[in-house]
Amino acid sequence: MTLDRTALGSALTRWLPEQRWFGAKGRDIRAVDIVDDTLMREGEHSFHHVIARVNYADGEPDMYQVPIGVAAALPEHLLHTEIGRAGDGTAYDALHDADFSRLLLELIAHDRTIGSLTFQRGLPTEDDEPIDTSLHGRVLGAEQSNSSLLYAESYVLKMFRRLLPGTNPDLEITRALAERGSTAVPRPLGSVEGTVGGEPTTLALLQPYIRLAVDGWALAETSVRDLFAEADLHADEVGGDFAGEALRLGATTAHVHVALAEAFPTMTAGRAQVGTLATAMTKRLEDACATVPELRPFEEPLRAAYAELAQVEDKITMQRIHGDYHLGQVLRTEHGWILLDFEGEPTKSLVERRAPDSPLRDVAAMLRSFDYAARHLLTASPSEPQLAYRASEWAERNREAFCDGYAEASGSDPRKAAVVLRAYELDKAVYEVVYEAGHRPSWLSIPLGAVERLVT
Repeated sequence: MTLDRTALGSALTRWLPEQRWFGAKGRDIRAVDIVDDTLMREGEHSFHHVIARVNYADGEPDMYQVPIGVAAALPEHLLHTEIGRAGDGTAYDALHDADFSRLLLELIAHDRTIGSLTFQRGLPTEDDEPIDTSLHGRVLGAEQSNSSLLYAESYVLKMFRRLLPGTNPDLEITRALAERGSTAVPRPLGSVEGTVGGEPTTLALLQPYIRLAVDGWALAETSVRDLFAEADLHADEVGGDFAGEALRLGATTAHVHVALAEAFPTMTAGRAQVGTLATAMTKRLEDACATVPELRPFEEPLRAAYAELAQVEDKITMQRIHGDYHLGQVLRTEHGWILLDFEGEPTKSLVERRAPDSPLRDVAAMLRSFDYAARHLLTASPSEPQLAYRASEWAERNREAFCDGYAEASGSDPRKAAVVLRAYELDKAVYEVVYEAGHRPSWLSIPLGAVERLVT
């Protein structure tokens, strides 16, 4: 069926703000233009790959990819995916269509090219099994900035919704690490590439589904609950003690950082570059204080911490890092820890995500994640000092274990770079203050408490 671009643009103007992966909620959309429409299959239900430019009343536009199905009438099981009328048919989100999800696998498995779209196999598996094209995908509900399809318990295909021109770091990094034999990342089994702004751009990434795995946040939360349930035991005495896992996670993180330094160029930041880094942190602080009044009492000691960073004499090694590291980005399998989602911080540009940075940024981010795992349950019981003491004990024990594991595996103890590590952790906490104030005000005490502890 044909696709009316004008009608689809109008329908997307209404539909996009309702999607959880749409990153500009609250901004006034002026119009949505269809800048590329690739027909992927004709038939009773035609499939199109659409790139839409979202124009706002203020600021620069965004580019989003939306796989579109068009049908004369939607079957009942697809009614919830309706976008709106688009010519002589109804447009819907094709990711929820089993036929479309199978088509994606087939195109990747056979290295097909359709128009400006390139579907290609990635690195072979150890036994080089062909991709099973009989499977269909189910849309996962946990994603926020992207959409993922789960194919039985075999594959996961991540579709990057908001498009930035260039190779996505998630594909670039996992491919480079897998080529070097790393078992700490899922291998890229395939990818989809298109053109955005005249530049080859990653649209989707196919990876194996990791069976019998539990994400780090769930494991840590269970450990904290076990500790809270015990009235007279310390963190190291509870059956669900997490310190051993934190130690192993620290080691795995270090191994990945070493591999990244081997796979990509590194640089050394001297006094001038470190000063620029401190200036950027100070600017983020100023913006945060203007947004969240509760942070203002800590502005001066925070400025002092960043000024201390600017005076660091030792040169800092800068390299590719994860960039958005926390307990929800790691999986514990029967063989060890696996790191996921090397896409980087979604709010940053692709250039910023791919820029070298200190591995201490990842370390600091994981230390903040331990703090969150320990303290988020306290938001329901803020007046129980005994639980607060237990949370502090759990967080400190696991933060130390993580750093122990990292130091042992890398030969470099992050705690010895105390000024730099503290600055990165404070920078992360300031970001969290702004996020919680805007999204989860009841959790604001977690990063504010961290700021207070780190500056006093």
